[in-house]
Amino acid sequence: MLATDPSALLKLLADTTRLRILALVDREELSVGELSRALGLAQSRVSNHLRLLREGDLLAERHAGPSTFLRRNAPKENGEGPKLASRLWQAVQKELETLPEHGADLVRLANVLAERRDRDGNFFDRVAGEWDKRGGAFTTGQARQRAAVHLIPKEYTVADLGCGTGYFGSALLGQCSRLIAVDLSEGMLEEAKRRLEPAARGTVLEFRSGSLDALPFEDGELDGVVAGLVLHHLPELDGPLAEMRRVLRPGGTAVVVELASHGEDWMRVELGDRHLGLAPKDVVAAFERAGLEEVVLDPLEDRYHPHNPAGKSAELDLFIVRGRVPAN
Repeated sequence: MLATDPSALLKLLADTTRLRILALVDREELSVGELSRALGLAQSRVSNHLRLLREGDLLAERHAGPSTFLRRNAPKENGEGPKLASRLWQAVQKELETLPEHGADLVRLANVLAERRDRDGNFFDRVAGEWDKRGGAFTTGQARQRAAVHLIPKEYTVADLGCGTGYFGSALLGQCSRLIAVDLSEGMLEEAKRRLEPAARGTVLEFRSGSLDALPFEDGELDGVVAGLVLHHLPELDGPLAEMRRVLRPGGTAVVVELASHGEDWMRVELGDRHLGLAPKDVVAAFERAGLEEVVLDPLEDRYHPHNPAGKSAELDLFIVRGRVPAN
C-alpha cells in the first residue's frame, strides 16, 4: 500500500507541486477550485497530483454539495491515520521556504481567503432583510431562553457572537448590563440594531463587526458569550472556541446553541450552512480542547423549523453546550 511504502512516499513528496499543495492545505481547508487559484495553476493540472496524494493517504476530503474540500490528512488522537506519511511530511515541511514558488503561493492563498470572506459576508448582507422568513422559525423559543439562563447574573457583559438579526440577543435584554452584538455581515448588524434598540430594557447595547475566528475583543473583556446556530456555518470549531476562551475573563461562561446532525441539504444554499448540523460530542470535545471546563451538554425539547424553497417546514433537533474558563 502506497501509504506504508517509504520509497513510494518519498517519490510522492519529491514533486514540487505536490509539496506546494500540502503546504497550502496544511494551513487551510480549501476547495479544489480555491486550491488551484492559490497555486496559480489550472485545475486540470492539479487533479492528477491530488489523485496521487489521496492514494498516499496524505489528503482528507469533505464534500459539501458539488464542492470537494481538501485538508492534509493527519493522524487522529487515537493514533489512527497516516503515521509514516505524516512523519515524512514533517521532515520536509521545514524546507518549504526554500521553494521559490512558496512565497507567491501564500500571497495568492491570502487573496483566495479574502475573496471567501467577502463572498460569505455578501451572502448574509443580501438576505439580512428577509432572514427571519428564511431561517427564523422556532417551535417554542426555549433555546434562547435557556441560553440566557446560563449567562446571568445581570451585571454581566455578554457578547452575542454571529448575532444575525438578534434572535438570541433579544433574550438577553434586561438580563445583562451590557450586550455586544457581533457579526461579520454589516446587513445583519443593522437588522439586529433595528430589532434590539427599541427593546433594550436597560441593557447597554453595542454592535461590532467581526468573525468568530478573530473576535473584536481584548483578552478577558467579557463575562459571557453566546453563539446561537453559528458554528455550523464555520469550517471548523477549534479556532472559534479558542477565541471564545481568550475573550472571556477567568470564570467566564461560553454557551453554544446548535443544530444536531440532519439531512436537509437544501439549507446549504438557502441558509448558507456549511455543515448539516453538528454532532453534540464533537462540540463538547471542541470545548474541552479549548481549555474550557465544567462542560455541560443540554439537549433541548425545542425544535428549529426552517422552510425549504417549496415551503415545506423541517423539524430539526437542537442542543446547548456550556463551558467555563478556569477561575485561576
